[in-house]
Amino acid sequence: MKIVTASEMREIDRVTSERFGVPSLTLMENAGSAVAEFVLSHYRGPRTSFGVICGKGNNGGDGFVVARRLREAGRNVRLLLLADPAELRGDAAANFKRLGNLQPAKDKTPRAVSFHAGTSEFDDSAIAVFSATTPEELESASAKNVLGSDVLIDAILGTGFRPPVSGLYAEAIQQISASSAPVIAVDIPSGADADIMGNQTGTVARADAIVTFTAPRPAHVFGYLTSGPITIAPIGSPDEAIQSSLNLNLITAKEVAPLLAPRPRDSNKGMYGHVLVVGGSLGKAGAAAMAGFSALRAGTGLVTVATPRSVLPTVASFHPELMTEPLEETGEGTISNHARQAIEQLAAKKTVLAIGPGISRNEETANVVRTIVANSDVPMVLDADGLNAFEHSRNELQGNGRTLVLTPHPGEMSRLTGLTTAQIQRDRINVARNFAKEHGVILVLKGDRTIVAGPNAETWVNPTGNPGMATGGTGDVLTGMVAGMLAQFPQRAFEAVIAAVYLHGLAGDLACNGYYSAPINEQCLVATDLITAFSLAFRKTRLDAENSSVRYGARSIRHSKLKTNILVD
Repeated sequence: MKIVTASEMREIDRVTSERFGVPSLTLMENAGSAVAEFVLSHYRGPRTSFGVICGKGNNGGDGFVVARRLREAGRNVRLLLLADPAELRGDAAANFKRLGNLQPAKDKTPRAVSFHAGTSEFDDSAIAVFSATTPEELESASAKNVLGSDVLIDAILGTGFRPPVSGLYAEAIQQISASSAPVIAVDIPSGADADIMGNQTGTVARADAIVTFTAPRPAHVFGYLTSGPITIAPIGSPDEAIQSSLNLNLITAKEVAPLLAPRPRDSNKGMYGHVLVVGGSLGKAGAAAMAGFSALRAGTGLVTVATPRSVLPTVASFHPELMTEPLEETGEGTISNHARQAIEQLAAKKTVLAIGPGISRNEETANVVRTIVANSDVPMVLDADGLNAFEHSRNELQGNGRTLVLTPHPGEMSRLTGLTTAQIQRDRINVARNFAKEHGVILVLKGDRTIVAGPNAETWVNPTGNPGMATGGTGDVLTGMVAGMLAQFPQRAFEAVIAAVYLHGLAGDLACNGYYSAPINEQCLVATDLITAFSLAFRKTRLDAENSSVRYGARSIRHSKLKTNILVD
């Protein structure tokens, strides 16, 4: 899914109407309806009151549709317009009129005009519509009535707004943020800059969930705008209208699901590849074992773990499904130079070679890694100390037309590039993109919003994962997942990598949010919890891909068709 700027989003809407014939009023109707659908699915109490706070622009117009749709569903709706109704123009004015034949109702509050829809006397069947034109009027009984609702809908400012916000809108945003009620943002929390890839400044509304439309903007992906879910709803723009200059995409279930289709009835293990994991050392046997078993759980047909001879019994004891091969070792219990020929012979018959988990930073072992990477043309995944072997030899790390996948965390990326970790974290996208292009590799820069960049500079951002995954071994699990997906889809390497990254993060989310009888706290998550959750991650991805909307972020793991004991807040 393309990530677009705010100006590109405006152009998409324009092109959708002018070139593809979808009226702008229809786009607004679809947008408001998507928000109402989200709200109704999450707040089902029949006595729940909904306060919709609207600006005078198109975001407010979306809010008018939300209010009407909620009222049509029989909900108690109150609407606060932060303008005089006479100021409304275009589609916003049209949707305000659709609330009903508005007539003044009795209200003794100065300048705070109270309206209702449908009849000359206020009653519960109407939408109570109030307006405020100054900050002082937000203190009126009418405004407080709306702001005191059980659920608030923020439809003040959309992604076309450029900060800072001041006056009436700023005061309304502050009151929304101070409320204890859940807040649903229409398009984006009011006051936010949609094009910022980081923390916002100035006055920005609190949001417990966001419903945006057509395609995400940078702030939806990188802006930390909400602790809750973000939904991206289609509202009528065809794919041809969605253009972006960012060359940046969001990984969603729709891109991953095609690789998770049911297998043919006559399947056999030879159809799904054979992964060779080269790793492990004295004291680090678990890393190689986890990588190998992750590859099996990802769906590859066979996995062999080649590891130092003294380490092999430990690796073999973890999972009987893993095949093992002993390698000559150094005095420190790491892979020796004498093992190089055996590794090359083993790799020649395999679909994918994964090097690095638990391999150590022994210099003799590092030399083995560099030699194998230089001489082998087998598709390869390089991780952990396999990457550190190139700390002073980064120019030797070249794809050379083969599939070479690197999976560094920021510290390993620092050693590969010579940049500080802080420099990498400030410019993750360009660092990953430039390195991938220069070295002809697929680069997976791990971390919050993992970046996957290809040798042609194609770049994808992963929305799954959580802080609980900041624990030893999760990188080894990812190595196995990537290798396992590559083994099954060697001709679709880039798709296989982005699928592996997405599924790995989703498994972590499912584990933290209740794959077991109770959710695992982020502090308690361990790497093998992810492997246990792989199967559910696969299933949820297939189900999510059937939805027209895309949802990600905290509390986005809900799915009515998942037959499991998932618990969520």
